[in-house]
Amino acid sequence: MLLLFQRDIGTEHRAFTPTALGKLLINALATTGLTDAGGEPLVFSPHDFRRIFVTEAIMNGLPPHIAQVLCGHRSLDTTMGYKAIYPAETIEAHRAFIARRRAARPSEEYRTPTEEEWDAFLAHFEKRKVSIGTCGRAFSSPCVHEHACVRCSLLRPDPAQRDRLEEIRDNLVARIAEAEREGWLGEVEGLRVSLAGAEDKLDQMGRRASVRTAIDLGMPRIAAAQCTQAGGTASLTQSLDDQ
Repeated sequence: MLLLFQRDIGTEHRAFTPTALGKLLINALATTGLTDAGGEPLVFSPHDFRRIFVTEAIMNGLPPHIAQVLCGHRSLDTTMGYKAIYPAETIEAHRAFIARRRAARPSEEYRTPTEEEWDAFLAHFEKRKVSIGTCGRAFSSPCVHEHACVRCSLLRPDPAQRDRLEEIRDNLVARIAEAEREGWLGEVEGLRVSLAGAEDKLDQMGRRASVRTAIDLGMPRIAAAQCTQAGGTASLTQSLDDQ
C-alpha cells in the first residue's frame, strides 16, 4: 500500500520505522518549546497523531467506515473510540446532515400542505390505517391479535382492498391444505381461525356494498279503474266550483 512517511534508501522507497518516527516527533516538539499544563515538555507518540487524524477526518465529513479501512481496524467500534465527540459537534453535524438531505430532495416536498392534505394527515392518525382498512383499536393500547388483522373484530375493511383480502384468503386455503398434507396439525387450527376471519371480512365488504347499492323501483303505474275514479272526482269538484 501507499505509505504516508517514506524515505529513500538507495533506489528504494521504504517506510519510516516507528522508532524513527518517535525520534522525529521528539525533536520537533523540543524545537517548538511547547509544554503541558504542568510545565513539562509535551510528549507525542505516533499513535496520538493517528487519533488526531481520525478525529479531524470524521469531523470534516469522512464516513467512519472509510476511516476504519484506512486505520486497518477490524471493528468500527475501535475507530469510533479514536474519535473525540463533543455535544456541540453532535448538534452541528446533525443539522448539517439534515440540510444536505433537504438540498438533495425536491423542494416541493417541503411546501406547506393544503387544508385537504392536512385533514387527510390527521385522519390517518384518528382512524389508524392498516394494510386492508382501518383499525378501531384505541391509541397506546396493545394489539391482542399481534397485528393479525383478519382475525380482529375492530378491523373495518376497505372495499378497495377486496382483491388483496381475497388473495390472503386463497393463500390461507393453500397453507391449510399443505399443513394437512404434511401433518402439521399444530398450524392447522390457527390457519383456520385466520381463514374464518378473512371470510368474515369479505362478508362485511359484501354487506356494506349491498347497503350502498341503489335499487331502481321504477315509475309507479296507475290502474285504469283508478284513472276513472280520479277523473270522476275531478268532474265533481269542477261542478261544485261552477255552482
